[in-house]
Amino acid sequence: MIYRSIAQLQKKAGSVARVCEVLAVSRSGYYAAQRRGDREAKVCPVSVRLQAAFARSGRCYGSRRLQAALRGEGIKLGRYRVRGLMRAHGLRATWKRKFIHTTDSRHSLPTAGNVLDRQFQPAGPNQAWVSDITYLRTRSGWLYLAAVMDLFSRKIVGWAMAPTMPAELVCSALQMAITQRSPSPGLIVHSDRGSQYASEAHRALLERHGLRASMSRKGNCWDNAVMERFFLNLKMERVWQRDYANHAEATRDVTEYIVGFYNNVRLHSKLGYLSPTAYERDMAEKHPIGVSENT
Repeated sequence: MIYRSIAQLQKKAGSVARVCEVLAVSRSGYYAAQRRGDREAKVCPVSVRLQAAFARSGRCYGSRRLQAALRGEGIKLGRYRVRGLMRAHGLRATWKRKFIHTTDSRHSLPTAGNVLDRQFQPAGPNQAWVSDITYLRTRSGWLYLAAVMDLFSRKIVGWAMAPTMPAELVCSALQMAITQRSPSPGLIVHSDRGSQYASEAHRALLERHGLRASMSRKGNCWDNAVMERFFLNLKMERVWQRDYANHAEATRDVTEYIVGFYNNVRLHSKLGYLSPTAYERDMAEKHPIGVSENT
């Protein structure tokens, strides 16, 4: 900073020697600083790797996940160093919320009790699944997404999308999960009290495979908080960064997010900063389990 002041004073005084004398700064020091300023800044390899990891995440990782991602590449940085590099390079995830109701619990269909009771950490896979519906905005109108998650690994094991949300939508998502995972009878399938999940078609599908229905208490979103969090991540990290022209474009992009990023790449703090697929693989090495890596 002081050498910059010297340069400014020089323009007025006309003599570097005189200005350096007044400020008690050596001329050699001034010229050395000037040469350093003329050099091009060196490229920092760590910054390059950090920016690449941020880009691979879809520009959605914060400092904790970036730190874990770099650690997986053999680069050990403190969180404050990661935050400093993010600020220096303008790496910041931005998003905004939009809301629309997708649950209609004002019906006379039979509902199930809260069997899951917020037990969000089962001991193994295919013991407890959670399911829900959300909406996606496109320029051709709303597109609805029904998804099923295995709580053990937070993996999305079934999903379906349609421009409306009848009972067939949630049944398609559940059938995909059943086909992919082949669960044993007794698995808990938790949802809200919406008419789609209380429908005869959904109840019949559960009964046919020996699965136990569980439903949130009325008006209590915390009973299905893990699924709500997935939908929020999906929207923050992908949907709210897009402007979908039509349903087909949105369907392709959300499928790519689930298969190409969320299940197989995205680092989850609850899983020790592993992806769901990597977590299941690690656990399978200790206790062999029958799971699919196709979802």
